[in-house]
Amino acid sequence: MYRMNTKKVKIGNVEIGGGNPIAIQSMTNTETSDIDATVAQILSLEKAGCDIVRCTANTVEAARSFDKLKEKTNIPIVADIHFNYKLAIEAMEHGADKIRINPGNIGSKENLKAVVDVAKKKNIPIRVGVNSGSLEQQFIDRFGGVTAEGIVESAMDKVRMIEEQDYDNIVISIKSSDVLMSVETHKLISERTNYPLHVGITESGTLWSGNIKSSIGLGIILNQGIGDTIRVSLTGDPVEEVKTARLILKTLDLRHDGISLVSCPTCGRTHIDLIGLANETEKLIAQYPHLNIKVAVMGCAVNGPGEAREADLGIAGGDGEGLVFKHGEILRKVPQEALLGELKKELDSWGE
Repeated sequence: MYRMNTKKVKIGNVEIGGGNPIAIQSMTNTETSDIDATVAQILSLEKAGCDIVRCTANTVEAARSFDKLKEKTNIPIVADIHFNYKLAIEAMEHGADKIRINPGNIGSKENLKAVVDVAKKKNIPIRVGVNSGSLEQQFIDRFGGVTAEGIVESAMDKVRMIEEQDYDNIVISIKSSDVLMSVETHKLISERTNYPLHVGITESGTLWSGNIKSSIGLGIILNQGIGDTIRVSLTGDPVEEVKTARLILKTLDLRHDGISLVSCPTCGRTHIDLIGLANETEKLIAQYPHLNIKVAVMGCAVNGPGEAREADLGIAGGDGEGLVFKHGEILRKVPQEALLGELKKELDSWGE
């Protein structure tokens, strides 16, 4: 399996590659220099189960904010750099745990050397990022358009640029908004290198469409044993990216933290607002990111506990009252309006 044999890279206090658990990433959408707003968002991402967070370093003020952000947060912070090599250096000098650059747009070879020299001195990993949308013309011409082969060759070219500076503390990111192209690029690059891979479907879309595309793309790639850290890129609240990433990994049995939710479809037997109850339960279980159990929300008190026997804990609606059950066995009957509160009590006391 590819991910078991990738090079280990340490990002702050998180190690990826070499068979380590697949790390979940997201990116803040605040002004990085707005310390209060950015800290608040990082803390919310931490609570949701994020392992590594990326912040843009698009100004000098932003690049100089990383040490202040780290004072008030707990997870590693990556500086996202475009074009300006001086901002990469500023970010590293001010505490960034990793930098994300495209060596092809950082400027001259001298500029890249200046960045790598600081990274080497501080042993800071460099994530080499290549997107299909910014593929250089030479690779488009060589491979007859934007292709998986061209993206991989571009990425390997950027890796060589850093390796020529006698540095190999590298993570590779190759992304496309085309799901099947992303699958192919990761298959191809896994045959060319043992650097850890940051996997994601870039510009995947809204919470609805982006979740579907990311789940399919990441599911295929990860299930082939490829990928060491992931980001689900959504047009929305970054916390939603983390929730989706956790569910993808849990569904693939690649991580075991977080509650799995199962809920039945509605039917004519349902005498409760099952859709509302399931949605509220989903919000509730997000507050228990490290509880590894399965929770069921069923619409029928007659068949619910039996149909959801594999669930560790569950609730089922009825006509005016509902059931709380555990491993298929009924614990108690409660009024319908008390179901969510009773479920919370069970979650709070789980494992005691």
